[in-house]
Amino acid sequence: MKKILGLALCLALIAPLSVFAVGAIAVDDDEGDKASDVGYYVVTGENSEAAAKKAALQGCKKSGNANCKIGVWFTKCGAYASSKNYSGYGTGKTKQIAIDNALDSCSDKSCKIVTAECD
Repeated sequence: MKKILGLALCLALIAPLSVFAVGAIAVDDDEGDKASDVGYYVVTGENSEAAAKKAALQGCKKSGNANCKIGVWFTKCGAYASSKNYSGYGTGKTKQIAIDNALDSCSDKSCKIVTAECD
């Protein structure tokens, strides 16, 4: 009985690490850039919000972008939308929900999805 309880406890401690993986999107979207000119970096599978943000910023800067900032962090799905003058971020249980939320928050009919990822 003790072995079964010990195994159950170990599984309970390990399972949440993958269940609660965190992702983040860092962007360099200087005002006036076209959506296709936006620099960004997406990271998934990190074990905390801080780790996801740090990895996304580092990846964005290593990709040659000077003005990176965290756009959004997420535990399920995240998306980033942009137009020439506007940008928006969204999260959700599915990629489509995150996309819809990013487009809704962008405030411009010409916004396009730049990236969308799920963890």
